[in-house]
Amino acid sequence: MKDHSPLPGHVHLIGAGPGDPELLTLKALRLIQTADVVVHDRLVSPEIMALVPVTVRRVDVGKLPKFHRVPQDAINALLVDLAREGRVVARLKGGDPLIFGRGSEEAEACRLAGVGVSYVPGITSAQGAATSTGVPLTHRGLATGVRYVTGHRAKDAALELDWASLASEETTLVVYMGAGNIAEIALQLMRHGMSPALPVLAVSAVTTPRETRLLSSLGQIGTDVASAQPEAPVLFVIGRVAGMYPEIAALDAALCEGAGMAAYA
Repeated sequence: MKDHSPLPGHVHLIGAGPGDPELLTLKALRLIQTADVVVHDRLVSPEIMALVPVTVRRVDVGKLPKFHRVPQDAINALLVDLAREGRVVARLKGGDPLIFGRGSEEAEACRLAGVGVSYVPGITSAQGAATSTGVPLTHRGLATGVRYVTGHRAKDAALELDWASLASEETTLVVYMGAGNIAEIALQLMRHGMSPALPVLAVSAVTTPRETRLLSSLGQIGTDVASAQPEAPVLFVIGRVAGMYPEIAALDAALCEGAGMAAYA
């Protein structure tokens, strides 16, 4: 007797990168365009969503600050259910699924349910910001290393970070998801030894046409962000390397002007 049960499905946890569709990997693009269902976050850019075929089902599970209309447990269950129906699921996440993307939580849920799961890496927002602005994350004489930290905790819990460890001016500190807490973050870093004059570069909507940049200082960044209200997501590059931005931007503008092109801002 022929078995008419659905074929086993699979969940691909895909890094959609910082926003520019040309920064997707070839593997990511292939899976996006051949999946049965695309489950996507709020931070996946509209330019990348435009690559999803119109015939493919889309499920928006994006979270807003202080409003998670689809809790993480429900997202986990959705991925498992879709795969059990025999669907090939492209789970799109902004940046990289293993850097503040909860990819490992979703992979664990799939494995425990007996569902096949795999990762496709993506360019994380810090790398996107570095290449877009020209500001390096490490630079000889300015930064010997780089650290990534989240500026937001699950369920809006208090930030309990190792501030003494993070407050090193010898490294670059990149803060993800920190727009709502940047004033507190800056205060804690200054309390633990960082200079108020340390440069901070805030970059929003990284690598997209909507990208904006705000150069400030650790002592002023909270006030400046509250005033500017940059579009989410906002990434903060804290450290001496951020101080390179004015010269880089000026040189880029001069080169563009000399070549008869409009500078990208």
